[in-house]
Amino acid sequence: MKVKPIEITSKELNPFQMIGRDWMLITAKKGNIVNTMTASWGMMGVFWGKDVVQVGIRPQRYTKEFVDAGDVFTLTFFDGEKKKEMSYLGSVSGRDEDKITKAGLHVEEVDGAPTFSEGKIVIVCKKLMETPLNPADFKENWSEEIWYPAKDDHIMYTAEILAAYRIEE
Repeated sequence: MKVKPIEITSKELNPFQMIGRDWMLITAKKGNIVNTMTASWGMMGVFWGKDVVQVGIRPQRYTKEFVDAGDVFTLTFFDGEKKKEMSYLGSVSGRDEDKITKAGLHVEEVDGAPTFSEGKIVIVCKKLMETPLNPADFKENWSEEIWYPAKDDHIMYTAEILAAYRIEE
């Protein structure tokens, strides 16, 4: 797999399109095992003078164990392609099956972190902060009712963007 560095300030990195409409895979490694999950919520910006991303992972997600196990994880984007595969990866647990292989994706590493050769863009992230959401802090009463009826509030990970790459075929 060949990758070409891209500037995080590049106009091709539109977080509203990439995260909210095209979705992303949050991927991490624990030992020799890689796991991933689909996400369509997250943020990019600047915090503590660093370019950062923030993603939420519910406590019961298997991928959380992998993100917690190391210092880095990746966000992989597919430019709106692979929606069927991404839906599958977001609805099946890696605890139960080899969902990455079943989705037809191939794990590769960039800067020592796992991503997928089928991706279009990968962002390598280093964890800076882990913050559990607290429903007592919500300013909108409907938030907990609509998004957290099971009381499984997201754990928010703020991570420094170490590098961004366009994956070349």
